[in-house]
Amino acid sequence: MDDYKWLIQVVNVVNRVGVHRKGTFSLHDVLKSVRDKPSFNKAGALAIFVGVVRGETLEGERVKRLELDAYEEKANEVLENICNDLQKREDIIDVQIHHFIGEFDVNEDLVYVVVAGSHRHNVFPALEEAVERYKKKVPIFKKEHVINEEGSTKSFWVSERKTETSG
Repeated sequence: MDDYKWLIQVVNVVNRVGVHRKGTFSLHDVLKSVRDKPSFNKAGALAIFVGVVRGETLEGERVKRLELDAYEEKANEVLENICNDLQKREDIIDVQIHHFIGEFDVNEDLVYVVVAGSHRHNVFPALEEAVERYKKKVPIFKKEHVINEEGSTKSFWVSERKTETSG
């Protein structure tokens, strides 16, 4: 019975776009939720973007880990709006964006963006737009823990680093 309750929780979470705690579900769960929708029988293409923790910063420092946090209520609202907007496009059947928050090691999954559509030429532009829009508009905050050339660890919120290097 406990396994059944867990499955219901996963289905409910995956059917809702938004931010989620790390480890709540897998890419397999997301794909299953897309395929299980009655409208999926109209699909001829499924495009997936998986964002992962990069092992090196743009400045060449080695990443030890990331912490992600979000203004969850606003993030969920923005993600829902992006998905609903893109899903209105011709021949787009489903759009889902699931972003994780918590602590992450290098190479761990951070975000799943999935677009289902009638044809491949419809899904790729929608996928790219979904990724670009969530990156610019969703209030998700990233703290990098890096190891510099001297071997010491330092941590900073990414927005702090951009201010330091641009000013």
